[in-house]
Amino acid sequence: MYNNFSEFLKDKNKICVIQAENPDGDSLGSAIALEYLLKDKEVSLYCPVDIPKYLHYFEGWSRVSKDFTFNADGYIIVDTAATVLLSKLLDDQVVKNILYTKPVFVLDHHETEDDLEFPHESIIEVLPACCTLIYKIAKDQGIEISKDAAENIFNGILSDTLGLTTASVTAEDFRIAAELTELGANVSDLEEHRKEFMKKSQRILDYKADLIKRIDYSLDGELATVHIPWDDIQEYSDEYNPNVLILEEMRMVEGVKVAVAIKTYPDGKITGKIRTSEPIADKVAGFFGGGGHQYAAGFRTYDLSYDDCIKDLVRCCNDLLKDYQSDNTNETTSFGSF
Repeated sequence: MYNNFSEFLKDKNKICVIQAENPDGDSLGSAIALEYLLKDKEVSLYCPVDIPKYLHYFEGWSRVSKDFTFNADGYIIVDTAATVLLSKLLDDQVVKNILYTKPVFVLDHHETEDDLEFPHESIIEVLPACCTLIYKIAKDQGIEISKDAAENIFNGILSDTLGLTTASVTAEDFRIAAELTELGANVSDLEEHRKEFMKKSQRILDYKADLIKRIDYSLDGELATVHIPWDDIQEYSDEYNPNVLILEEMRMVEGVKVAVAIKTYPDGKITGKIRTSEPIADKVAGFFGGGGHQYAAGFRTYDLSYDDCIKDLVRCCNDLLKDYQSDNTNETTSFGSF
């Protein structure tokens, strides 16, 4: 089923695995797992930004480098097929030329359409995590899954599914979790290790309290937003990602259906991380040229001021929530009359 991946690897000895410029647990787990799975290759791990400290519970995170491997025989991009999330790479003309001229393979699990312009092969399958896809490929192609690979795959799945609790999780995912456990990935040990690295300093807890006080509510409390300016990013991001601190808290407020953490940068860039209780997060992100899952997504734009971004966000969420509620009402009515 996934023979094109094995064919891609066949004549290559040196592989560079690329994460996008917004690394998360799934992308990091995918990259490190591939390093273990492709043990007969020389594998380098690249990310254009530093791996955030809150992800340092992944064994092997320190092997991810900001130095691009220019002499690889092939490149594997994990957890994205979106140009906007690879802009740092594509802004570097030398790197861009390499991606246009050397073999590239993309592994992704998002519903967002593949818009990469450089030549590439791909396996894109809508799944709860990219690590899920990597596990399925390894099983299908008879690639040995070591304990180290199993642990990183399991960690990545747990990260993107919030501990196998998101709406995208199916019975198959629990079967995969059981198989990874049989391969040596102990979920209790993984969780204890994660908790140790997720501990917050008193300074970070004080900052979280400040973020909570900044939350703004719109649409009768259905939309919650928080602004994370550049000064905050500089001061706190290396220790703890502000998005991670606040988003789930926002989403769990009574009545909130859409929670968005918005970061602003000196060059005019605005990023938004979205969490929703209704399956519209990907559509909200898509309005701004981003993408992701139905309940978790993100976007980046250079074309709006912060105030205009908020105005568009309110309008967009208002329309999408009304449409979703209307569709559900119609379905309920049709089923009732039947």
